[in-house]
Amino acid sequence: MENAIELSGVTKRFGKFCAVDQLSLQIPKGSIYGFLGPNGAGKTTTIRMIMSIFHPDEGRIKVLGYDDAASVKDRLGYLPEEKGLYKKMKTLDIIAYFGQLKGLPRKESRLKAKELLERYGLGDWVYKKTETLSKGMGQKVQVLGTLVHEPELVILDEPFSGLDPVNVELMRQIILDMKRDGKTVIFSTHVMEQAEQICDFIFLINKGKKVLDGTLSEVRKSAGKGIHIDYDGDGNLLHTLPGVQRVNDAGKTAEIFLEEGTNPQEILAQLVGKLEIRRFDLSEPSLHEVFIRAVGGESHE
Repeated sequence: MENAIELSGVTKRFGKFCAVDQLSLQIPKGSIYGFLGPNGAGKTTTIRMIMSIFHPDEGRIKVLGYDDAASVKDRLGYLPEEKGLYKKMKTLDIIAYFGQLKGLPRKESRLKAKELLERYGLGDWVYKKTETLSKGMGQKVQVLGTLVHEPELVILDEPFSGLDPVNVELMRQIILDMKRDGKTVIFSTHVMEQAEQICDFIFLINKGKKVLDGTLSEVRKSAGKGIHIDYDGDGNLLHTLPGVQRVNDAGKTAEIFLEEGTNPQEILAQLVGKLEIRRFDLSEPSLHEVFIRAVGGESHE
């Protein structure tokens, strides 16, 4: 599979602080690739090096076959973590403006801007100033401004940040639509559920170092299996069962990970009559569990 981006031994320092340390990564064309990690792990620094905003101190980066993203800037779409709009501009005008910056003729850019606004539920806001938009709508406008010139490679830094559930779903749909159109999409997040829903590949970074990368299924399989249950009752019981190593308990659903040699049927037998079990199965761990194990943190029990 041809790669959209290749990083080889990339390191970036700020003074004595090493933000990214000897990172190598290959991102296939046409994939959705999740950059995961805690806040401050190195995700944004990596993205900025890919975009040639920062340059690595060591190593090499190739973007769409070129050594400098500036060589292919009109084929890229980038939504930075620090987002903002010109408040007095109308939504149509600002998206069209972004398109013109990427080389689209004015008329074509305005037509595409209007089409995108109507397609993604902002048809009533085409001629409204961006200062009248809610935070979620404003973020959608910025994403559409990133897409208006139909880039081959789209990089979104924390695109789900601050969105309500309705707009999270819309953002997810926009990303999936881009993949269906053959684009490569990279997005960073520290919320595992978002990545788990849509990513083909996962890259996890912590303290500047790559912890793991691969397909979503490979990453989850590498952590073994756990018991997944849906239940009603007092979940504190789950933490007291013999043979239980750790529990990720969300209140009505939980993942249970067992000590070596513990029989899952014994766990089920101990729960019957004490909790109302609506689901009990053995399956690969969630990305949340993989993340917690990989970065060496503690689960939110």
